[in-house]
Amino acid sequence: MWTGHIHGFGPWTGSPDSYHREGDRRPPPPSTPAPPMSGDDTAGIRILRRYREVTADFPASRLPPMMTGQWLMKANQASPRRTWDEAPAALDWLVEQYLANPPVEREDGRRAYASLDAKRRYALDALPVGVDVSWVYYNHSGSIVSVGLVCCPNRHHPGLPCPLGRLGS
Repeated sequence: MWTGHIHGFGPWTGSPDSYHREGDRRPPPPSTPAPPMSGDDTAGIRILRRYREVTADFPASRLPPMMTGQWLMKANQASPRRTWDEAPAALDWLVEQYLANPPVEREDGRRAYASLDAKRRYALDALPVGVDVSWVYYNHSGSIVSVGLVCCPNRHHPGLPCPLGRLGS
């Protein structure tokens, strides 16, 4: 059984173009690329430049990471006010974010997303066993909304430390 705490991240609201730029949502690789072979090594220069850009930008960016657990790499995004020891309290916050910026509804009346009750049931099953929950959807303005709950310590990223320096609960 998982024991720990839960961090809330978001909500992030932005353009689909921003959200779909996956390279901006990935952390830097664990090792620095080899230096360019020469001043004419344009590929090597480009790779090193991109590595440095991602190393500087990823931890500070509010853009949601590709893997929910990687929010833990963004220490400036964590907050004690959005950290809970119990899943129901974390879920209350998640639902509050959802209700403040609800998803778009289809014009034909059919469901575009799982119901809020289904989302709640899933979250209450997933969080207590250490599985992150991420709700991502289009809102009425056509923007993407992303809000998530990240278990800490993280089951899928066990090497990532708590961004607030907390130990497991």
